Amino acid sequence: MTRAIDAGTYAALSAHRLVPRDFIWFVVRDRVTGNPVTDGYWSDVGTIAAEVIDPDSGAPVTRTFNAGGGLISIADIPLVSNLTVQNVTVTLSQVSERINDLLRTYDCKQGRVQIFRGLFDRGTRAMVGPAWSRFAGTIDEAPVTTPKENDAGDVVLTCTGNTQELTRANSDTRSHASQQLRDEADEFYLHTATVSDWQQYWGKSAGTLGVTGGAPNPIEAARAAGLFS
Repeated sequence: MTRAIDAGTYAALSAHRLVPRDFIWFVVRDRVTGNPVTDGYWSDVGTIAAEVIDPDSGAPVTRTFNAGGGLISIADIPLVSNLTVQNVTVTLSQVSERINDLLRTYDCKQGRVQIFRGLFDRGTRAMVGPAWSRFAGTIDEAPVTTPKENDAGDVVLTCTGNTQELTRANSDTRSHASQQLRDEADEFYLHTATVSDWQQYWGKSAGTLGVTGGAPNPIEAARAAGLFS
């Protein structure tokens, strides 16, 4: 997929005057109230209010990202043009007090994570435009362990892309009640529970329609009706 950029950014890229920086945004839950809690980091020093392209709305929004002392690394994110489910690992440091609050105080399981890439002008140190989205998904695993002396205590988050939702099966069943929840005027499944008992006349004999794989089988119905053995 082609990403559109403005003429100024394109010129700066061609002149090799830009440097990239990564931004990561978390939306987790308060363990007591269940309310969403947000926190963001970027791969540089200091705190910055940066514009990013919201992957949900596609519009630029301004968010505050904290110094990258707690953000150690983000695994490579392959750019694909299909519906492949992407898995990305994010390594955070337990030394950071903010990271400890994020992981230990709040519930990160199935929390939302968004990763952005922003470009900065080498001369002015200013962003040339809003950071674009490189990944949007949920946190599958967020193990927090206490390391032994002299062992690394980094936390590795395993994140899965939102395209995983397309692989989930719908737990809802096809029924009249289900259709009524969608549209009260929809009566497509009105007789689903009783149609298999209806008597269908084939020649001189009556019988119920045989059902295989959810669709009527006329051969089985005719055999049940005694038209042939």
